[in-house]
Amino acid sequence: MKIGDQVAVLDDIISGVVVGINNNEITMETTDGFEMTFSKKELVIVSEGLKKSNLFSEGISTAISEKEDLMKKRSKRVKPKDRSLPPMIVDLHIQQLVPKTKGLNNYDMLTIQMDTAKRQLEFAIKKRIPRLVFIHGVGEGVLRMELEFLFNRYDNIKFYDADFQKYGRGATEIYIFQSKTPN
Repeated sequence: MKIGDQVAVLDDIISGVVVGINNNEITMETTDGFEMTFSKKELVIVSEGLKKSNLFSEGISTAISEKEDLMKKRSKRVKPKDRSLPPMIVDLHIQQLVPKTKGLNNYDMLTIQMDTAKRQLEFAIKKRIPRLVFIHGVGEGVLRMELEFLFNRYDNIKFYDADFQKYGRGATEIYIFQSKTPN
């Protein structure tokens, strides 16, 4: 700093011209005509076209953009699909539901599978679990058709084929639309 420089006080709305320098103490004449003395650390040189208010807004915006850049580098982008909780998985293969299948005919096995599906679906609705995956297998498609019939009886359910890479062709994912307030 030298005599004649335009300066502004860092933590106040005071600006003026340097009229005296004594070691680290700078005397300035304010725009109102008063002489004030400040430490050299408390002042900043201001160019003719730059106002102190601009200095602060530029400094803040620069700091914010630097912080945003740093945050972008630190955090990896998470897809909205991955952000939600994993679905509840219900395996409807008969060997997963009963210890022995000996003595059960196709109707009995289908009834056990459908009862399990309905019970798990009601549980998910009651506990406000938004997504379920029913693993039903490929087979002849009878269980799949029965599940679709069951799902169509609910107004608040949307269903579609589950992710092929995770579950193969024999799985159906359902989404339960929940009201904001619990019943």
